Amino acid sequence: MQSLWKLYQVFCSVGFCTFGGGYAMLSLLQRTVVEKYHWASEEELMDYYAIGQCTPGIIAINTATFIGYKKEGLRGALAATLGFLTPSLIIILLISMFMQNYADLALVKHAFAGIRIGVTVLIFDAIIKLGKKSIVDAYSLVIFAFILVLAVCTGVSPIILVVSCGVVGYMLYHKAVMK
Repeated sequence: MQSLWKLYQVFCSVGFCTFGGGYAMLSLLQRTVVEKYHWASEEELMDYYAIGQCTPGIIAINTATFIGYKKEGLRGALAATLGFLTPSLIIILLISMFMQNYADLALVKHAFAGIRIGVTVLIFDAIIKLGKKSIVDAYSLVIFAFILVLAVCTGVSPIILVVSCGVVGYMLYHKAVMK
C-alpha cells in the first residue's frame, strides 16, 4: 500500500507542476521517474511516450499509467493515473470558476502569453533530450529526417507518423542485420 501511495504522490506532484500538456512534462518525468526513483529507464520512458502517443487519451496520463503498471501492476496503474489526474481536476475547476469573469483582463492575457512561452521552452528542452537519446546513428537520423519532413510539410496524423517510424525503423535495422 505504501508503494501505491508513493506512486500517487509522485504523479500528483508531477501533474501539479506540469503546465502545457504531455510534451512539456517529459523533462520533469525524465528527472523524476528515471533519475530520482529509477522506476523506468530513459529508453522505457521514450517507449511509453511513443505508445502513449498512439493510444487514445492524453499522452501524459497514458505514460503515467504505463509506469504505474510496470511498478505495481493494475493497482499501480490506477494509483499513478489518479495521482496525475487529481491536480488537473482541481486546477480546471478553479480556473473555470474564475476564468469567465477575468479572461478579458490584460493581466490575465499577459500571464497566459508568458505561460505559453515557458511551455514552449519546456517542450523544446524535451525535444533536445529525446533527440540526444534517439538519434544515435545514420539510420535513426534518416528516420528523424523522414518524419520531420512529413510532420512539417503535411497534415499527417501523429499516429501515422509514429507507426511509420516503426515501419521504417524495422526496415532499416532489419536490412542492416541481414547484411
